[in-house]
Amino acid sequence: MDVEMKEKEDGKRGAIKNESGNGLSNVRGSIAMARTSDPNSATCQFFINLADNNRLDTFGGGYTVFGKVTDGLDVVDKIAKVDTGNRGGHADVPIQPIVVKSARRKTKT
Repeated sequence: MDVEMKEKEDGKRGAIKNESGNGLSNVRGSIAMARTSDPNSATCQFFINLADNNRLDTFGGGYTVFGKVTDGLDVVDKIAKVDTGNRGGHADVPIQPIVVKSARRKTKT
């Protein structure tokens, strides 16, 4: 399956202000906003930290953590082990597309 890599446009909103100083840290299982070299450029892409990456809390202005995986970290670990290659000018891209079919916001208790 050959999938073209292109940035999402449908429903995309403008870039948000970096909030890396919100007290949350880039630790294993945390979910953070992906961005360019401009700290205030995050839009619709995110990443899940596979290990503690505390250096990302301040690196180049910091990467904003906004959530965490509370169930299914084993699935994240399986995704991390898939075969990868180069595609669209990017390295370490999954050969077969990875699709998140469901994610839910958990309310604080």
